[in-house]
Amino acid sequence: MFEAKFQSFDETADPSQGAPRLAALRAELRSRRLDGFLLPRADEHQNEYLPPSAERLAWLTGFTGSFGFVIVLPTKAALFVDGRYAVQARTQVDMTAFTPVNISDETPSDWLKANAERGQRIGYDPEIHTLEGIERFEAAAKAAGLTLIALDGNPVDALWTDRPAPPLAPVVPHDEAFAGESAASKLDRLRAELAKAKADALLVTDAHCLAWLFNIRGGDVAHTPLPLGFAIVPAAGRPDLILDCRKLSNAVRAALSETASLAEPHDLDSALQALGAQRKTVRLDPSGSAAAYARTLEKAGATLQRGPDPIARLKAVKNAAEIAGARAAQTRDAVALCRFLAWLDAEAPKGALDEIGCAEALESFRRETGALKDVSFPSISAAGPNAALPHYRVTRASNRRLETGFYLIDSGAQYQDGTTDVTRTVVIGEASAEMRDRFTRVLQGHIAIATAVFPKGVSGAQLDAFARRPLWDIGTDFDHGTGHGVGSYLSVHEGPQRISKLGTATLEPGMILSNEPGYYREGHFGIRTENLLLVETRDIPGAEREMRGFETLTLAPIDRRAIETDLLSKAERAWLDAYHARVAAEIGPLLDAGARAWLAAACAPL
Repeated sequence: MFEAKFQSFDETADPSQGAPRLAALRAELRSRRLDGFLLPRADEHQNEYLPPSAERLAWLTGFTGSFGFVIVLPTKAALFVDGRYAVQARTQVDMTAFTPVNISDETPSDWLKANAERGQRIGYDPEIHTLEGIERFEAAAKAAGLTLIALDGNPVDALWTDRPAPPLAPVVPHDEAFAGESAASKLDRLRAELAKAKADALLVTDAHCLAWLFNIRGGDVAHTPLPLGFAIVPAAGRPDLILDCRKLSNAVRAALSETASLAEPHDLDSALQALGAQRKTVRLDPSGSAAAYARTLEKAGATLQRGPDPIARLKAVKNAAEIAGARAAQTRDAVALCRFLAWLDAEAPKGALDEIGCAEALESFRRETGALKDVSFPSISAAGPNAALPHYRVTRASNRRLETGFYLIDSGAQYQDGTTDVTRTVVIGEASAEMRDRFTRVLQGHIAIATAVFPKGVSGAQLDAFARRPLWDIGTDFDHGTGHGVGSYLSVHEGPQRISKLGTATLEPGMILSNEPGYYREGHFGIRTENLLLVETRDIPGAEREMRGFETLTLAPIDRRAIETDLLSKAERAWLDAYHARVAAEIGPLLDAGARAWLAAACAPL
């Protein structure tokens, strides 16, 4: 029997607690002479996955999505979500207490300006708001005659009596065989970037950047092997690595001490003040670093140099070892996924499968590789209308049986040599003509990205429309980006690279991105086809410019039964047949006889 070790399907939201907790928070605010409070779903590192101790927004509201923001006023409270979570928010929160607002319709700062009364005092925790975010609120507050108050301590913590302790997962080395470069070499490259930018030091608050720079991994949050901590990297001299040293074994402590001076989190404030006292110019990412740290530096006399953390781009461009690891991880993952898809095809017609059972089965096939460290995110295992929710997460309450139509499975894995993310939409029984049409148009968009050739300097925003054109042709679209960056045994959602309307970062050789156009008919079905891509240089005879293209890394069949072949061009058919031939040739020999026979049929030419 299959089981899930790395994901839970229990419903953690409890809307009934929303109203009493909101009333308690308002009382706490009154005791502090405050009229309102700003609460993002965030921690001090702006992580996507939070440690349980930082899930304040979920505790207060019941909402468990990965993006949310709450504003509490004396008689109103709003929960801001993006389009991915509009339906989920309505089901998880008490709407008599919290009003869900789509952030694309009204931003939190605009809502505050429109709903707060002149003279009111609005509190916030400066350690979990970014500098840019608070500056937007300060502008709104000034326009509305409000006063923003930076608080010492979060008022939610005063009420959350059973709040979990901060995480203390062991920090482990990330072997240079996987990293492809020593921490010392990475520090040298970073110092060169700081010198070029004329910065005296860099404040590192992003735990992903910290993990990459020092070649360490941890387990402080789910699904991403992060050690939570900070670093101060001077343009010359030893960096300070600031984390809870109870996470360090003697061997790890000794190894890290070769390249960095170790300090505890309570030392961060004095370290920032020392930079100010020395009148240093400190690089800080205003979109990712907490306002508290920026204000401490400024108050102490430092000059802030605002700009992206240079580590993010260094991390995004994978080296030869990381690329080799990504290919190995994709091959290993493909074996597990193809075994699952063969099992699914055999079992689905019996009518007994449900969303949880499928998610458990796929995780079990991945665990049988012997290399799985974690799933890279909770699997989106979605049947029928549930698949129309792009970020659906199955619970025991929402669990559906697989019935005639589409089943969508979006999942990924964390291996020491690489991180995976793949989506397949599978026909259960038969698909209607409308479903086949939409599936094929999504596939055409996917192929358009996979086959794109573009000049050096092009960004993801310039490619995004390629994936949408077949859907635009019939007057529809999808409301998420086409692709996100992917880390190397790090975050499955990595920046700065992405393929979206907002993807302004240049796509450089060595970057890994997803290619995942979709279509969602609310209340009926959803479709997404996702592979990971590697940006590569592309040699074109006679080319007048340096060109780029993509290598497809993911290897798994795309369901031919869902394709309306007459819609495909000759070139699109050729791409799919060639892709399937590659899948069969590379993955088939790694499967048992039964799964290999299934794969051969699934990869037959159109």
